[in-house]
Order: sequence, then C-alpha cells, then structure tokens
Amino acid sequence: MSSTAYDSYLDDVLAGNITKGDTYYVMLVGSGYTENKGAHTKRSDISNEVSGTGYTAGGQAIAPTFTKDTTNHRVVVTFPQVAWANSTITARKAVYYKRRGGAASADELVCVDDFGVDVSTSAGTFTLNATTITINTPA
Repeated sequence: MSSTAYDSYLDDVLAGNITKGDTYYVMLVGSGYTENKGAHTKRSDISNEVSGTGYTAGGQAIAPTFTKDTTNHRVVVTFPQVAWANSTITARKAVYYKRRGGAASADELVCVDDFGVDVSTSAGTFTLNATTITINTPA
C-alpha cells in the first residue's frame, strides 16, 4: 500500500483550514479514481466512490493522532484502522479528508492510500489498516 498526501494539505494546514481538532473522514473509491495530488483539493474532486451493503456514502469518521518528533524534525499523522462490518464492497483506494458537514466542495483532502489491487468483501468485514503521513521540516 502506498500513501500520498495531496499538495493542498500542507497549504490548508498553514492557512488554518485544517487543524488537529477537526472532524476527519475516510471514504473508499474504486479503481476508476486516479488521484491528482496537485489538482485535487476538495472531496468534490473525488470520483468513483464505492457503494454497497454496509457502506455509507462519504465514508466514516476517523480520529487521527498527531505526533511531533523533535529529534527527526517532523510531524507524523496516523489514521487508525477502521472497518466496515457486514459489507459487500470492492475498493482500490481510501481517501482521507476533513469533513465540514455540508457540500463536498467544502471538504479539504488530506491523503489517499492505494491498495495496489482491488479489495472486496462479500457479507464480511472490510478492514482498512492504519496509515501514516509524515511532514518533514527542513533541518
């Protein structure tokens, strides 16, 4: 699995649009979505969201942790494991975003995980493992 932060994420953090205390969500998308880390900035830029039993459009809430590492001069954002029980879905990627509770055009993107292959469940539990992104600061 590979994780990629959207270019807009750090800009949104520096502008105060995204903070530690915000509400974050993760949504699942199929293989038809190709991320553009430079051009995609909002949830409305995301296509091919999965649908199926046990999955709600927009995904589900997730509570990341933020760890400041002053030895290595970085901040590590960790999104915990999440699961969709009793689901019948097929996904290729997971997209993490800040949810504002209104239009998808207002929700800022954070990062995307690419599983490398389609992952499916049939009346089972779809488990998304924890993921991290690291923001390094120059020495």
